[in-house]
Amino acid sequence: MVAVIDNRLDHADFLCDHCGQTFRIIYNREDMIDWLSGSMYIQDAMPYLTNGERELLLSGTCDVCFDKLFPPLDNDE
Repeated sequence: MVAVIDNRLDHADFLCDHCGQTFRIIYNREDMIDWLSGSMYIQDAMPYLTNGERELLLSGTCDVCFDKLFPPLDNDE
């Protein structure tokens, strides 16, 4: 059973294409449809998701792998 968070009733498991780890994301179905249809940007359709969750949906890359692929720039240089 999935806990109801706000009006988010749907969930799906998403696989990171780089490390193979699976992540469960809880979302509102209408919001997902709005994003997938192209009528809204993901950050506007699902602002309640974390940046990492949205990146996983967009690129198939989890937070840890994203940071390995694109390490933060050292501003001291």
